[in-house]
Amino acid sequence: MTIKTVEFRRLKDDPGLCHGVFTRKGGVSLPPFDSLNVGLGLGDGESLVLKNRRLVSHHMNASNPLYLNQIHSRDILVLKKEDQDENYRLTLDRLSADGVITNISGLLLVIQTADCQAVLLYDPVKRVIGNIHSGWRGSAADIIGNAVDRMKDEFGCDPGDIIAGIGPSLGPCCAEFLNYREELPEAFWKYRTDRSSHYFNFWEISCDQLKEKGVKPENIEVSGLCTKCSSHDFFSHRKEKPTGRFATAIQLNP
Repeated sequence: MTIKTVEFRRLKDDPGLCHGVFTRKGGVSLPPFDSLNVGLGLGDGESLVLKNRRLVSHHMNASNPLYLNQIHSRDILVLKKEDQDENYRLTLDRLSADGVITNISGLLLVIQTADCQAVLLYDPVKRVIGNIHSGWRGSAADIIGNAVDRMKDEFGCDPGDIIAGIGPSLGPCCAEFLNYREELPEAFWKYRTDRSSHYFNFWEISCDQLKEKGVKPENIEVSGLCTKCSSHDFFSHRKEKPTGRFATAIQLNP
């Protein structure tokens, strides 16, 4: 089965960048992790997951992938090319965070999801990229806003230059939170699909969080693909338990 990816139009047009949202197809894992599962510790065979990760790297023509130990935080890892030394790669394995920003070429940033959002960020002026894991906990803690702030503070990025892509995730059709009054901040309640609904539009929440930090509306692209509705193409924790994690990746080309 062929590996398939989804791309964002504005990111695809830049020759100095490569990115892709991978579907669940084209890997080696068996059901219920079929087939391109890149998530460890879910019950899938480690050797199969590692082979799937190699397939992702090969598809991206990348030799230096970075997978975070995602913990549903608002923590952002900052990696600068000027801080590299001969041992820097050894220190990156299994670091716990939910986002990473860098100006290092040839470093493939990978986020793993199965209903949460992966949010890609790119400043073409400063040549800085980011990849963010934003589940509902991260969204409530404004991890996206934190990432934009860190790009500004650490690399001098102008938010008006940043291009953002919001990947496949739970859509407003399926993002149901029956206990939202306990789980979500009151500021989120206006994003319900209607006043009596338990369904939330997290795509709109993320767009607003980006705009509040100065990212231009025309620089924000939402994939508009609901993972639960499209579980034949993407892993969905809400649809299937257990299940795998699909990869969203971005890299500055060397």
